[in-house]
This record gives sequence, structure tokens and C-alpha cells, in this order.
Amino acid sequence: MDSEHDQGRPGVRRRTFLRIAGVSAAGAVAAACGPEKPAAPVASTAPAPPTSAPSGTGLPTGPPNWDDLRSKLTGSLLRPGTDGYDTARHGFNQLFDGNNPVAVATVSSVADVQACVRATAGRVTIAARSGGHSYAGYSVPVGGLVIDVAALNKVDVQGGKAVIGAGAKLKDVYAGLARAGRALPAGSCPTVGIAGLTLGGGIGVLARKYGLTCDHLSSAQVVTADGRALTASANSEPDLFWALRGGGGGNFGVVTEFTFDTDPAPQELTVFSLHFPAGSGAGVLAAWQQWIAAMPPELWANLVLSGGSPVQCRVGGCYVGGAAGLTTLLNNLTTNAGARPTQRVVKTLDYLGAMKYFEGSSNRQSFVASSRMITAPVDAAKVVAVADGRQGMDLLIDGLGGAVAGPAKDATAFWHRDALASVQVYAPATAKTRTKVTQAVGDVVAGLAAAGAGGGYVNYIDPALPDWKTAYYGDNAKRLQDVAKKYDPYNVFRFGQGVVS
Repeated sequence: MDSEHDQGRPGVRRRTFLRIAGVSAAGAVAAACGPEKPAAPVASTAPAPPTSAPSGTGLPTGPPNWDDLRSKLTGSLLRPGTDGYDTARHGFNQLFDGNNPVAVATVSSVADVQACVRATAGRVTIAARSGGHSYAGYSVPVGGLVIDVAALNKVDVQGGKAVIGAGAKLKDVYAGLARAGRALPAGSCPTVGIAGLTLGGGIGVLARKYGLTCDHLSSAQVVTADGRALTASANSEPDLFWALRGGGGGNFGVVTEFTFDTDPAPQELTVFSLHFPAGSGAGVLAAWQQWIAAMPPELWANLVLSGGSPVQCRVGGCYVGGAAGLTTLLNNLTTNAGARPTQRVVKTLDYLGAMKYFEGSSNRQSFVASSRMITAPVDAAKVVAVADGRQGMDLLIDGLGGAVAGPAKDATAFWHRDALASVQVYAPATAKTRTKVTQAVGDVVAGLAAAGAGGGYVNYIDPALPDWKTAYYGDNAKRLQDVAKKYDPYNVFRFGQGVVS
């Protein structure tokens, strides 16, 4: 689900997974791996790089000494005009291929990250990048430094603990966990980085049973704005630990490593896909909202509305258990949906097989996206109406509740504990159509709000989302700002939607 994103900035991956959940097992779609956005174009989402640090900060002034930094790195430092730069600077979303950072550091140790921060803090914009799936392109700051942590990709599973480097991609995380017979609820896009996913919360197909990815975090290694390497946990830097669990990527430092508590891998996971007749979306969505709220946490499901005339509707998901137990639950939906599925696929797999089932394309995509959250059931007819005629646009509605709702809303930085579902709005776009598509996505986001869906999910980050701090973080926003000011008092890790911006 979560595209949720890259280390420095969240956003990415989820859309493919959600969309595939609503198609047949054989129907692989070339959808984007990630997920939030309305009205204005986002051609310039990165803040302008400073020429020197603000006065009185004690930070160095003047341009960085790039040759000196290069000499300190065990990894590489790529500048414009050097071999490999044009490839290294690209993130996942091709709309931001025009973003030109001043340098890309491919780090291979914590010391490398510290050297990068110390050499550039206050001088240029700094963004860490794990999977590079930031929907807003924040992981490729114009005129800034990209700290690429992809080489910090170890996946070490021992007993119930998993120590995972910030650059690890989900495909490798799942493979490592499966070999050890363990599981971690996470997203679906194979190339999404574990860092951005976790830092924004981490919605996935096992979330209703096991919770969010961030709920399993027991500690994190973080390089802060002053170049220190800290351990954040319940007993060490507890405010920082709270913020890292849902407070969004890039706000508090560069995370280099995570330690997670894992669960035994389920022996059976049954995946399913139901296609409903065109034009039946309002009835199916109305029934789905009541149904998912009443389902046991072992069942996760999403509903996908594909824009057009008429709107297409499909439901897919994952059940922790065998096909027999799932059949009764699905019958509860189809009995009340007002339409019978025209296609039905049910398939029982092991843990790794199910995670692969939800994988989408690893290819780079070009898109505009945004999000809303459903807390109480929304007006289904209004939701379908906003998708009517919008060919190529998808509304991906992912069920929450269950274990996601267990912790209090202020127990971690993730605010939407009481949400029934998240809604990701996704639309392919090119450089030529970007302005038009962005406006269309904005119109849909506004229409969703009018239908009763508010808020937003930071891992589907959207530069144009109205009142985005409240949308992402609710009443947790003030505490997040306080934590960011404590660990980054001079806003070294600033970006367009940083919590102190």
C-alpha cells in the first residue's frame, strides 16, 4: 500500500499494490508504486538553497568544500557533469527529472552520513533518499545535496528482531523475513525503501491484523542536524522515537538503521479479487464501508474506483487464513453490494508468495497523486461522482481499523488511528499534461472532502493539500514541531512540507 516512499521524504509505492489487489491474479498492471495532491502545479516544490547559514546559528557559512567531503567518504560523491550523475539524481517519479541537485552522495556507512551533514548543514538543502519514491520530489532537492542511503541495505533477522538498514527495499525485506519464518506489516511496491515507509506510518495488506510498520519499530539509529549519531527508542531519546513513528521522513535527521519486532509469518494467506459490473460502484462502496468495519482483523481489503464513463469498481485483499474462512466473509459483502461480481479470484499462498502477489511494477512512473482519509462512512454516490469521466485516474481506498486502531492517537506521531480507510488519488501525467492533471486531482480531493473524507496521509505527500499539517498530523502537529526544533533548531533538514516550515 504505502508507497510510502523514500528515506528523506515519504510517498510512493502503495498504489500499485492497492490496484493489483483489485484485479485478477493474472492481471499485472504497470501502476505507480506509491501514493497525495490537489490544485496547483508542483514544478518547484523544493525550497531555494541558501548561500550561507542564517546569522547567529553557529553553522558554517559559504559553499561546501566538495573536494574535502569527497575525500572523507567511503562511498561516492557525484556532481553535475560527472559520470553517473544524471542517473543518480533521478527519483521514482519522472515528473521531477528536471530537479538538479548540486551533488549526490552515495553513502555506505554512518560516518559517511555524518560527514555529509557536517559539510553541508546550513549551506545547501539536504535530503536523504532511500527508495526515492517521494510523490512531491522532495528527495531530489533543486540545488541541494542528496544523501543516498541505498547501500545501507542489510536485512538481519535474528529470532523475533529484524535489524534493517535504511536503504533496504521492500522486496529484500520480505525475502529476508520469509527465510527466517518471520513477518513485518509493510507496503507493497518492491522498490519502496523501508525508511520512508516506516517514518510516515506504514500502511499495508497485513495492517488490520498486525498494525502499521511503525508500530513494530523498537529503535532507530539517527544522524541529527549537528552530525551526532543517536539511538532513538522508548528509553533513549523518547521524544525523537515518538516522532519517528509516523511523523514523516526528513523532518528530524537521517535514519540509517531500524530495529523491528517481528511476528511469526502466517502459514496461509488467502488473496482475492472481485470485479463488479461497470456502474455499480456507489452500491459496492456503500456496502464495503459497512462490511470492512465489521470484519475481523484477519481480513484486509481495498476498493478501487477507476475513473471513466461509467466508473469501474473492484475489491481485493488478503485474509490471514485459508480460503474456507474467507468465503463466508466475502459472501457477506456480495450479498449487500447490490451487484454480483463478474469475476472472482481466490488464491491461498504462503507469506512471501502473498507479498509478491501484491507487487507492482518496479519501473519508474510519471504521476500526480494525493490522499484523503475516511473516518466515518462517506457518501458513496458523491465519491463515485468525482471519479466519473476521469479516464486514467484511480481512487484506491484501503481498509484500516483492526490493529491500526489499537494505540491511542497520540501514542505515536501517526494520527489517523480512528480512520476507517485511506483514499489515494492517483493519475498518470506527463510534463505537458502535468498542470491539467494536477488541477483534476485537486478537484477530486476537494470533492472527496465534500463527500465526508478529510485529512491526508503523509506518505502520499502533496504540496497542494489544504492545511496539510493538520491533515497529516492532526493534534500531533504541535508536538512534532517541538521535537523538530529540539533536534534541528536551525531547520537544516528543511523542505516544502517540513513540520517546522
